[in-house]
Amino acid sequence: MGSKKGKDTPISLHRSVAGIAVHGELFFIARRRQDASEMSQRWEFPGGKVERKESDEAALEREFLEEFNAPIRVLRFLGESVFANKGKARALAAWEISLDPTNIAILNEHSEAAWLPLDTIANMELADSDRSLIPIVQATLKVNR
Repeated sequence: MGSKKGKDTPISLHRSVAGIAVHGELFFIARRRQDASEMSQRWEFPGGKVERKESDEAALEREFLEEFNAPIRVLRFLGESVFANKGKARALAAWEISLDPTNIAILNEHSEAAWLPLDTIANMELADSDRSLIPIVQATLKVNR
């Protein structure tokens, strides 16, 4: 599956990816560790920044190994949101992934992880960029509508 990078989003945008893992009606989210950032302790769909010359899919695979020591399989592109952070334009691409719910043993960058219904997640304290993915996930995965 080819990355959408360069097709839908100008290369000049800082690009990040989020892995949307679904198990039945439950979605995987993780809570960021406490730190000095404004997004400290907020919940997010895990992922991270896409490195130079890296595909979205490769970035997701790398991030899940780094953050959870968990292999994933990238299934399909769901959509993306564009927003500003600290005066810079950014894009966050959502990808449906396959993640074994029993294979999350290590939390390297998060304090908690959970499998929850999307309507519950929508009411949690999410990272601002991840909140913008809720309508995309609802529309593409046809849940909680």
